[in-house]
Amino acid sequence: MSDDLKEKHGTTGHSWDGIEELNTPLPRWWLWTFYACIFWGICYSIAMPAWPLIKGATPGILGFSTRGEVAERIAEVESANAGINAQLAAADLTQIPNDPQLNGYAVSAGAAVFKTWCAQCHGSGAAGAVGFPNLLDDDWLWGGSIQDVYTTITHGIRNETDPEARYSQMPAFGTDGLLEEGDIDAVVNYVMSLSEEPRDATLVPRGAEVFAENCVTCHGENAKGLREQGAPNLTDAIWLYGGDYATIRQTVEKARFGVMPAWGQRLSEAQVRAVATYVHQLGGGE
Repeated sequence: MSDDLKEKHGTTGHSWDGIEELNTPLPRWWLWTFYACIFWGICYSIAMPAWPLIKGATPGILGFSTRGEVAERIAEVESANAGINAQLAAADLTQIPNDPQLNGYAVSAGAAVFKTWCAQCHGSGAAGAVGFPNLLDDDWLWGGSIQDVYTTITHGIRNETDPEARYSQMPAFGTDGLLEEGDIDAVVNYVMSLSEEPRDATLVPRGAEVFAENCVTCHGENAKGLREQGAPNLTDAIWLYGGDYATIRQTVEKARFGVMPAWGQRLSEAQVRAVATYVHQLGGGE
Protein backbone atom coordinates (compact mmCIF):
# COMPACT_ATOMS: atom_id res chain seq x y z
CA MET A 1 0.00 0.00 0.00
CA SER A 2 1.46 3.35 -1.01
CA ASP A 3 1.94 5.98 1.63
CA ASP A 4 0.06 8.52 -0.55
CA LEU A 5 -3.13 6.40 -0.59
CA LYS A 6 -2.79 5.66 3.11
CA GLU A 7 -2.43 9.33 3.85
CA LYS A 8 -5.32 10.29 1.57
CA HIS A 9 -7.92 7.75 2.72
CA GLY A 10 -6.65 6.47 6.01
CA THR A 11 -7.24 2.87 7.07
CA THR A 12 -10.04 0.92 8.73
CA GLY A 13 -7.62 -0.22 11.43
CA HIS A 14 -7.66 -3.78 10.15
CA SER A 15 -4.44 -5.52 9.32
CA TRP A 16 -3.82 -9.03 8.02
CA ASP A 17 -0.22 -10.23 7.82
CA GLY A 18 0.89 -6.63 7.49
CA ILE A 19 -1.70 -5.82 4.83
CA GLU A 20 -3.89 -2.88 5.85
CA GLU A 21 -7.39 -2.07 4.50
CA LEU A 22 -7.92 1.41 3.10
CA ASN A 23 -10.93 3.34 4.35
CA THR A 24 -12.17 4.12 0.83
CA PRO A 25 -15.65 5.70 0.89
CA LEU A 26 -18.42 4.69 -1.50
CA PRO A 27 -19.17 7.03 -4.40
CA ARG A 28 -21.60 9.73 -3.35
CA TRP A 29 -23.94 9.04 -6.28
CA TRP A 30 -24.27 5.43 -5.06
CA LEU A 31 -24.93 6.52 -1.47
CA TRP A 32 -27.60 9.04 -2.50
CA THR A 33 -29.26 6.39 -4.70
CA PHE A 34 -29.23 3.98 -1.78
CA TYR A 35 -30.74 6.57 0.58
CA ALA A 36 -33.40 7.44 -2.03
CA CYS A 37 -34.39 3.78 -2.27
CA ILE A 38 -34.77 3.58 1.50
CA PHE A 39 -36.86 6.73 1.51
CA TRP A 40 -39.02 5.41 -1.35
CA GLY A 41 -39.53 2.11 0.44
CA ILE A 42 -40.67 3.86 3.62
CA CYS A 43 -43.09 6.06 1.67
CA TYR A 44 -44.45 3.05 -0.24
CA SER A 45 -45.00 1.10 2.98
CA ILE A 46 -46.98 4.02 4.38
CA ALA A 47 -49.01 4.70 1.25
CA MET A 48 -49.73 1.18 -0.06
CA PRO A 49 -50.68 -2.21 1.43
CA ALA A 50 -47.35 -3.64 2.49
CA TRP A 51 -46.87 -5.40 5.82
CA PRO A 52 -48.66 -8.70 6.49
CA LEU A 53 -50.68 -8.95 9.68
CA ILE A 54 -52.48 -11.86 11.33
CA LYS A 55 -55.57 -11.07 9.28
CA GLY A 56 -54.91 -9.18 6.08
CA ALA A 57 -52.21 -6.53 5.77
CA THR A 58 -51.60 -2.86 6.50
CA PRO A 59 -54.02 -1.03 4.15
CA GLY A 60 -51.87 2.02 3.40
CA ILE A 61 -53.12 5.61 3.54
CA LEU A 62 -54.12 5.54 -0.16
CA GLY A 63 -56.47 2.60 0.47
CA PHE A 64 -55.51 0.82 -2.75
CA SER A 65 -56.68 -2.77 -3.14
CA THR A 66 -56.10 -5.10 -6.07
CA ARG A 67 -59.14 -7.12 -5.02
CA GLY A 68 -61.16 -3.95 -4.84
CA GLU A 69 -60.01 -2.91 -8.30
CA VAL A 70 -61.01 -6.27 -9.75
CA ALA A 71 -64.37 -6.08 -7.97
CA GLU A 72 -64.97 -2.65 -9.47
CA ARG A 73 -64.24 -3.91 -12.96
CA ILE A 74 -66.54 -6.89 -12.46
CA ALA A 75 -69.26 -4.56 -11.22
CA GLU A 76 -68.77 -2.37 -14.30
CA VAL A 77 -69.18 -5.35 -16.63
CA GLU A 78 -72.23 -6.59 -14.71
CA SER A 79 -73.76 -3.15 -14.90
CA ALA A 80 -73.13 -2.98 -18.64
CA ASN A 81 -74.72 -6.42 -19.13
CA ALA A 82 -77.58 -5.92 -16.67
CA GLY A 83 -80.13 -5.24 -19.39
CA ILE A 84 -79.41 -8.26 -21.54
CA ASN A 85 -79.02 -10.48 -18.45
CA ALA A 86 -82.49 -9.45 -17.32
CA GLN A 87 -83.78 -10.21 -20.81
CA LEU A 88 -82.09 -13.62 -20.75
CA ALA A 89 -83.43 -14.44 -17.28
CA ALA A 90 -87.00 -13.66 -18.39
CA ALA A 91 -86.88 -15.28 -21.84
CA ASP A 92 -88.59 -18.51 -22.85
CA LEU A 93 -85.73 -21.00 -23.09
CA THR A 94 -87.05 -22.50 -26.31
CA GLN A 95 -87.22 -19.07 -27.96
CA ILE A 96 -83.68 -17.94 -27.19
CA PRO A 97 -82.23 -19.45 -30.41
CA ASN A 98 -84.76 -17.40 -32.40
CA ASP A 99 -83.28 -14.12 -31.14
CA PRO A 100 -79.82 -13.77 -32.78
CA GLN A 101 -78.58 -11.09 -30.38
CA LEU A 102 -79.79 -12.84 -27.23
CA ASN A 103 -78.66 -16.25 -28.47
CA GLY A 104 -75.20 -14.94 -29.35
CA TYR A 105 -74.81 -13.41 -25.91
CA ALA A 106 -76.13 -16.55 -24.18
CA VAL A 107 -73.74 -18.85 -26.05
CA SER A 108 -70.76 -16.56 -25.39
CA ALA A 109 -71.59 -16.06 -21.71
CA GLY A 110 -72.46 -19.74 -21.33
CA ALA A 111 -69.09 -20.77 -22.74
CA ALA A 112 -67.36 -18.62 -20.12
CA VAL A 113 -69.48 -20.14 -17.33
CA PHE A 114 -68.81 -23.65 -18.65
CA LYS A 115 -65.04 -23.16 -18.79
CA THR A 116 -65.07 -21.73 -15.26
CA TRP A 117 -67.35 -24.20 -13.49
CA CYS A 118 -68.04 -27.24 -15.70
CA ALA A 119 -64.87 -28.06 -17.63
CA GLN A 120 -63.25 -29.64 -14.56
CA CYS A 121 -65.61 -32.62 -14.90
CA HIS A 122 -66.91 -32.53 -18.48
CA GLY A 123 -63.65 -31.41 -20.09
CA SER A 124 -62.80 -28.17 -21.84
CA GLY A 125 -64.44 -29.47 -25.01
CA ALA A 126 -67.43 -31.00 -23.16
CA ALA A 127 -66.49 -34.50 -24.36
CA GLY A 128 -66.65 -35.82 -20.80
CA ALA A 129 -64.51 -38.47 -19.12
CA VAL A 130 -65.01 -41.72 -17.24
CA GLY A 131 -67.97 -41.08 -14.93
CA PHE A 132 -68.70 -37.66 -16.45
CA PRO A 133 -71.13 -37.53 -19.41
CA ASN A 134 -70.17 -36.48 -22.91
CA LEU A 135 -72.30 -33.44 -23.71
CA LEU A 136 -71.63 -33.58 -27.45
CA ASP A 137 -73.64 -36.71 -28.27
CA ASP A 138 -77.38 -37.29 -28.05
CA ASP A 139 -77.23 -39.80 -25.21
CA TRP A 140 -78.88 -38.01 -22.27
CA LEU A 141 -79.61 -39.68 -18.94
CA TRP A 142 -82.21 -37.11 -17.90
CA GLY A 143 -83.27 -35.70 -21.27
CA GLY A 144 -81.58 -33.45 -23.79
CA SER A 145 -84.15 -30.74 -24.47
CA ILE A 146 -83.05 -27.27 -23.42
CA GLN A 147 -85.59 -27.35 -20.60
CA ASP A 148 -84.24 -30.72 -19.39
CA VAL A 149 -80.66 -29.42 -19.55
CA TYR A 150 -81.68 -26.29 -17.65
CA THR A 151 -83.38 -28.34 -14.94
CA THR A 152 -80.36 -30.62 -14.53
CA ILE A 153 -77.99 -27.65 -14.24
CA THR A 154 -80.26 -25.81 -11.82
CA HIS A 155 -80.93 -28.64 -9.38
CA GLY A 156 -78.04 -31.03 -10.03
CA ILE A 157 -77.98 -34.78 -9.59
CA ARG A 158 -78.02 -36.80 -6.37
CA ASN A 159 -76.72 -33.94 -4.25
CA GLU A 160 -77.85 -33.28 -0.68
CA THR A 161 -78.31 -29.52 -1.01
CA ASP A 162 -81.27 -29.24 -3.38
CA PRO A 163 -84.50 -31.08 -2.56
CA GLU A 164 -85.41 -31.01 -6.26
CA ALA A 165 -82.16 -32.61 -7.42
CA ARG A 166 -82.59 -35.38 -9.94
CA TYR A 167 -82.30 -38.58 -8.01
CA SER A 168 -82.07 -42.29 -8.76
CA GLN A 169 -80.20 -45.15 -7.15
CA MET A 170 -79.15 -48.39 -8.78
CA PRO A 171 -79.09 -51.34 -6.37
CA ALA A 172 -75.71 -52.86 -5.58
CA PHE A 173 -76.76 -56.35 -6.65
CA GLY A 174 -73.57 -58.00 -5.45
CA THR A 175 -72.65 -55.98 -2.37
CA ASP A 176 -76.22 -56.13 -1.05
CA GLY A 177 -76.58 -59.85 -1.85
CA LEU A 178 -79.47 -59.36 -4.26
CA LEU A 179 -78.02 -61.65 -6.92
CA GLU A 180 -75.82 -64.73 -6.85
CA GLU A 181 -72.40 -64.65 -8.51
CA GLY A 182 -73.66 -66.81 -11.38
CA ASP A 183 -76.62 -64.52 -12.02
CA ILE A 184 -74.36 -61.45 -12.05
CA ASP A 185 -72.08 -63.13 -14.56
CA ALA A 186 -75.06 -64.03 -16.73
CA VAL A 187 -76.69 -60.61 -16.71
CA VAL A 188 -73.36 -58.91 -17.48
CA ASN A 189 -72.98 -61.10 -20.55
CA TYR A 190 -76.57 -60.34 -21.56
CA VAL A 191 -76.02 -56.59 -21.26
CA MET A 192 -72.84 -56.87 -23.31
CA SER A 193 -74.74 -58.78 -26.00
CA LEU A 194 -77.10 -55.86 -26.50
CA SER A 195 -74.44 -53.78 -28.24
CA GLU A 196 -71.41 -56.03 -28.80
CA GLU A 197 -70.06 -59.54 -28.36
CA PRO A 198 -70.50 -61.01 -24.86
CA ARG A 199 -67.65 -62.75 -23.13
CA ASP A 200 -69.66 -65.97 -22.79
CA ALA A 201 -72.57 -66.25 -25.22
CA THR A 202 -73.91 -69.37 -23.49
CA LEU A 203 -74.90 -67.26 -20.47
CA VAL A 204 -76.94 -64.73 -22.46
CA PRO A 205 -80.33 -66.58 -22.23
CA ARG A 206 -80.02 -66.87 -18.44
CA GLY A 207 -78.89 -63.27 -18.29
CA ALA A 208 -81.99 -62.17 -20.18
CA GLU A 209 -84.12 -63.83 -17.51
CA VAL A 210 -82.18 -62.14 -14.69
CA PHE A 211 -82.52 -58.82 -16.48
CA ALA A 212 -86.28 -59.26 -16.89
CA GLU A 213 -86.65 -60.06 -13.21
CA ASN A 214 -84.44 -57.32 -11.78
CA CYS A 215 -83.61 -54.56 -14.27
CA VAL A 216 -86.58 -53.76 -16.53
CA THR A 217 -88.21 -51.50 -13.94
CA CYS A 218 -85.54 -48.87 -14.61
CA HIS A 219 -83.97 -49.80 -17.93
CA GLY A 220 -87.18 -50.88 -19.65
CA GLU A 221 -88.10 -54.15 -21.33
CA ASN A 222 -86.10 -53.16 -24.41
CA ALA A 223 -83.14 -52.01 -22.25
CA LYS A 224 -83.24 -48.55 -23.82
CA GLY A 225 -83.48 -46.88 -20.43
CA LEU A 226 -85.95 -44.52 -18.77
CA ARG A 227 -84.96 -40.88 -18.65
CA GLU A 228 -87.37 -39.99 -15.88
CA GLN A 229 -85.26 -42.26 -13.66
CA GLY A 230 -81.88 -41.42 -15.15
CA ALA A 231 -81.49 -45.04 -16.25
CA PRO A 232 -79.14 -45.30 -19.27
CA ASN A 233 -79.78 -46.93 -22.61
CA LEU A 234 -77.86 -50.22 -22.59
CA THR A 235 -78.16 -50.90 -26.32
CA ASP A 236 -76.23 -48.01 -27.88
CA ALA A 237 -72.65 -48.91 -26.85
CA ILE A 238 -72.29 -45.55 -25.08
CA TRP A 239 -70.94 -46.18 -21.61
CA LEU A 240 -70.42 -43.68 -18.82
CA TYR A 241 -67.95 -45.85 -16.89
CA GLY A 242 -66.89 -48.33 -19.59
CA GLY A 243 -68.42 -51.23 -21.51
CA ASP A 244 -65.89 -54.02 -20.94
CA TYR A 245 -66.81 -57.07 -18.89
CA ALA A 246 -64.94 -56.07 -15.72
CA THR A 247 -66.40 -52.55 -15.63
CA ILE A 248 -69.99 -53.64 -16.25
CA ARG A 249 -69.63 -56.33 -13.61
CA GLN A 250 -68.38 -53.78 -11.11
CA THR A 251 -71.37 -51.56 -11.95
CA VAL A 252 -73.81 -54.42 -11.36
CA GLU A 253 -72.07 -55.58 -8.19
CA LYS A 254 -71.44 -52.22 -6.50
CA ALA A 255 -73.65 -49.76 -8.43
CA ARG A 256 -72.70 -46.17 -9.34
CA PHE A 257 -73.63 -42.92 -7.65
CA GLY A 258 -72.46 -39.89 -9.62
CA VAL A 259 -73.19 -36.50 -8.06
CA MET A 260 -73.57 -33.10 -9.74
CA PRO A 261 -73.85 -29.83 -7.78
CA ALA A 262 -77.00 -27.72 -7.86
CA TRP A 263 -75.68 -24.80 -9.87
CA GLY A 264 -78.87 -22.82 -9.36
CA GLN A 265 -77.60 -22.20 -5.81
CA ARG A 266 -74.24 -20.86 -7.02
CA LEU A 267 -74.96 -19.10 -10.30
CA SER A 268 -77.40 -16.38 -11.24
CA GLU A 269 -80.51 -17.21 -13.25
CA ALA A 270 -78.98 -15.58 -16.33
CA GLN A 271 -75.78 -17.64 -15.93
CA VAL A 272 -77.72 -20.91 -15.61
CA ARG A 273 -79.75 -20.09 -18.72
CA ALA A 274 -76.63 -19.06 -20.58
CA VAL A 275 -74.75 -22.28 -19.85
CA ALA A 276 -77.87 -24.34 -20.62
CA THR A 277 -78.07 -22.61 -24.01
CA TYR A 278 -74.38 -23.19 -24.61
CA VAL A 279 -74.54 -26.90 -23.74
CA HIS A 280 -77.71 -27.42 -25.75
CA GLN A 281 -76.20 -26.01 -28.95
CA LEU A 282 -72.98 -28.04 -28.75
CA GLY A 283 -74.48 -30.70 -30.99
CA GLY A 284 -76.14 -33.18 -28.66
CA GLY A 285 -79.13 -31.10 -27.65
CA GLU A 286 -82.57 -32.25 -28.68
